Amino acid sequence: MSQSSESSNNDANAGKGRPTPKRRDAEAKRPRRSLAPVVKKGDRKVLKAQQRKKREELRGAYMRGEERALPTRDKGAARKFARNYVDSRYSVAEFFMPLLMVVLVLSVIPGDNIKILATLFMYLVILISTVDGFIMGRKIKAQVAEKYPEEKLKGLAIYAWLRSTQIRRLRSPSPLVKRGEKFN
Repeated sequence: MSQSSESSNNDANAGKGRPTPKRRDAEAKRPRRSLAPVVKKGDRKVLKAQQRKKREELRGAYMRGEERALPTRDKGAARKFARNYVDSRYSVAEFFMPLLMVVLVLSVIPGDNIKILATLFMYLVILISTVDGFIMGRKIKAQVAEKYPEEKLKGLAIYAWLRSTQIRRLRSPSPLVKRGEKFN
């Protein structure tokens, strides 16, 4: 055996010459860097209240249809025109969910004729709302192309049809025009 390997053997058996420090002592010696400043409980409450107020203001602006608060899918003159167009008229599609509940109740009633008629009625409403959405989408696209030639038309018809399927009170942003009202 060579001398270097003997010395390394003796070093391994010799130990480090001091006891292992306790974890709490080792952690206390270690420098602590905090990325966040120390925040007191009262400061946190004030910050949460400010954030809540800001969210409520932004939500209110969104529901009023203010352009700055709208998500990307709702921004633009073409989308606003489509929302106003849909909100100014009645649509079969917006009554689909309530009609579906009626069909559900009718399907519980015993008697095959009632169940068949209820199912046929449901399919008829689906067909009518789809045709109505298709026609409405084409009208909106034509009017937007004429009124706002720089706006993109892609996805506008489906955007309008999906809005028309929502119950009027639950639409967001909220309707800005009344039914039958003319808009710009």
